[in-house]
Amino acid sequence: MRNAFLALLARSPAHGYELKQAFEAAVGGVWPPLNAGQIYTTLGRLERDGLVRGAHVEQSHKPDKKVYELTEEGAAALETWLDAPIEGPRLKDEFFLKLVLARAGGLNSRHEPAVMIERQRRRYFQEMRDLTAISAAAAAEGNRTAVLLAEGALLHVEADLKWLELCEAELIGWTPS
Repeated sequence: MRNAFLALLARSPAHGYELKQAFEAAVGGVWPPLNAGQIYTTLGRLERDGLVRGAHVEQSHKPDKKVYELTEEGAAALETWLDAPIEGPRLKDEFFLKLVLARAGGLNSRHEPAVMIERQRRRYFQEMRDLTAISAAAAAEGNRTAVLLAEGALLHVEADLKWLELCEAELIGWTPS
């Protein structure tokens, strides 16, 4: 969240609740809602690291609020983040690790590769149904940001399903060396 907050503060100074609202508006309601504790913990770390500067602002008839603004160091960190490509394919896949270790350990039949693969496949199909519903609802609202996020996630799940087929073809009856 630190980089998201830096990006939002690059537009204008804001307090925690304003950042929450701006973030949720930017991601179109597809991302899970932010926890207030997470927001203020992240802002505290950003301030400690010199990436943002906070100032208390008096409000009439309300408690003071703390407004944060981006520092030069924060702007540089944001530029670095925006310029850096995201990590590529994941080679540390938790499901694959479970699959290999369960097979190598000679565990009970609930942990046979075919059973584990089918259980994971059912999970992916449920995720596809959920993402399709999110995409359709977002399209009906004209929320292109949410549609793009949901469609991207759907493509990842489709790739995961193809990978399960490969695992199934290769690992059923396989004995680790």
